[in-house]
Amino acid sequence: MNVLIVDDEKEMRHLISIMLHQEHIQTYQASGGQEAYDILDRQPIDLILLDVMMPDEDGFEVCQKIRKNSDIPIIFLTAKDANADKVRGLRLGGDDYMVKPFTASELVARIQAVLRRYQPQQDVTHTQIIQRGNICLDEIARRVTVEGREIPLTLKEFDLLHLFMKQPNIVYTREQLLEKIWSLDYDGGTRTVDTHIKTLRLKLGKEYSRLIQTVWGIGYRFEEQR
Repeated sequence: MNVLIVDDEKEMRHLISIMLHQEHIQTYQASGGQEAYDILDRQPIDLILLDVMMPDEDGFEVCQKIRKNSDIPIIFLTAKDANADKVRGLRLGGDDYMVKPFTASELVARIQAVLRRYQPQQDVTHTQIIQRGNICLDEIARRVTVEGREIPLTLKEFDLLHLFMKQPNIVYTREQLLEKIWSLDYDGGTRTVDTHIKTLRLKLGKEYSRLIQTVWGIGYRFEEQR
């Protein structure tokens, strides 16, 4: 498990990192929003611990920016036990809210609880491995490998590839992809689909990116390898 700790206080980042390392959880640290965005672009992150009170961008602003492109679970950390802040954080897309100080056991329990809610609700007796040429997708583990090498995907990137691989050669409009992957109440516009397709192609690599084909004027389709 990879957890990103975003807090402007170095001592707090270090303390949380020690807590999580004791539970064999890998951590990455960021002192603010921009450093967090850079790490998210480079590393597969399973959950974010996000401090509310930071000098440049506060945690609420950082959460809003992350939610434009990702639904990685976010737990807000704050020194204030204010109900209004809790409500605001949850409405902006946060998954939980913890007030400092907290114990290691409480923190780990909250992380595990949030991640359980993000696990796909599927019957394990119906485990599915979808194989399209050299691309292998494990529906239960939510892992993708290309030629045996695991490709780190965000939740939405995985869901897009999953849809494409289950229904190869079917053309989906951008609006259909928004409805199926982002749900009907998403108001971010179709451009987010193009952005996620672009990053998904980059992660698949040059040889396999061409399998996700643009159907001009309509949308996208996944071409099954011959």
